[in-house]
Amino acid sequence: MTLFGSSGIRGVIGREMTVELALKIGAAVGRKHENIIIGKDTRTSGDMMEMALAGGAMSTGADVHLAGMVSTPTLARAAFDYGCGLMVTASHNPAEYNGVKMWNPDGSAFDTGQMNEIESLIIEEGRAYPKWNEVGSLRRHVGAVRAHIEEVLRSVGSASISVVVDCACGATTGITPVLMRELGCSVFTINAQPDGHFPGRLPEPTEDQLLDLRNAVISRGANLGIAHDGDGDRMVAVDENGRFIDGDKLLALFASLTEAGGIVAPIDASMVLDDIVDGNVVRTKVGDVYVAEALKKFDFPFGGEPSGTFIFPRESFCPDGVYAAALLAKFVSERRLSQMIDALPSYPTARESFLFQATERDILRGKIAAEMNMVKCNKLITVDGFRAEFDDGWFLVRLSGTEPKIRITAEARTKDEVDRLMNMARSLVKRCLK
Repeated sequence: MTLFGSSGIRGVIGREMTVELALKIGAAVGRKHENIIIGKDTRTSGDMMEMALAGGAMSTGADVHLAGMVSTPTLARAAFDYGCGLMVTASHNPAEYNGVKMWNPDGSAFDTGQMNEIESLIIEEGRAYPKWNEVGSLRRHVGAVRAHIEEVLRSVGSASISVVVDCACGATTGITPVLMRELGCSVFTINAQPDGHFPGRLPEPTEDQLLDLRNAVISRGANLGIAHDGDGDRMVAVDENGRFIDGDKLLALFASLTEAGGIVAPIDASMVLDDIVDGNVVRTKVGDVYVAEALKKFDFPFGGEPSGTFIFPRESFCPDGVYAAALLAKFVSERRLSQMIDALPSYPTARESFLFQATERDILRGKIAAEMNMVKCNKLITVDGFRAEFDDGWFLVRLSGTEPKIRITAEARTKDEVDRLMNMARSLVKRCLK
């Protein structure tokens, strides 16, 4: 039984993610932590999940504090005053999904050891319950959003630009527009009403979902467009010309503008990072928990993922799309985003994904390993999936940690080479799926 993916526990409500499982998760965490804060995003199942987690935790004697609807980075910062934080969210997944992310007081996600311990407690049978006068209490935690805003303002300062913010009807509806205005920005919002059906667009801020944002930036003559996912740990951008700036390019931009030092990035991150920090790149498994673990180990000032998650350890070990948005606005107040992006090295990149039956995960992993071991390449990296490196590029084949998908990524110095590598990876995956 494996409950944890690369970003907590999640699944479709009523199928993989049930009230019974949420109760067990709450009880498992409550047996390890006496004081817990719980937050949630805007999903329709959020109240149900919140109450189940709280009930499970209190049934072990733990005290629970409810932060209400907050972004994930807001909840992670609020966990500083508690034993741990639980965030009810499925992040960028569609509306029918929900899940739980777990945070330590320093803002880092539960590490592998902690996740294994919690999973063992979840599946354990026959636990004891406290007496009637030993059950935990339930209280409200007020002020988490305000505290997050104040901390970002102290760190970033001001930024007097015009910004369009697309909150995806998710958890950042209550923070990013307010923060941007207090930074000194002129703000226009899209999808800024909390709605767990995500009526405006899907929670994942991909280029095809952000046409309204791109058009709004152009029509309003804005300096910047910001887009979040469902819980605010991710952020992508649109420049003043309406051009979509993906997480890979923002990762490179933040790396180039952060204080001197190395960078931590997952195995699917661009080779542009090696150019920017002179090869001082530590590559990890995909998932912000692994990036955060490496940032702690190597004491680097910045890390992130091409998905649009960025971690600034001096602020928090939690990916903070809200802070990243404010920091980007600060940079844009000094120089146009298009100019900063165009000054970076740029290599053609391609991504694709293939669905598979979740029950076939282990079989597929074996098939992919056998196929990849026959690929003639300069170097094969297997820290997470299989990354084959060649003279002028690389491709990666890996199983998603959060969805039943095989993801392939390719990058090279020329478009022709990217096409060649993608065709190689695509053919390999199709053979494995037969």
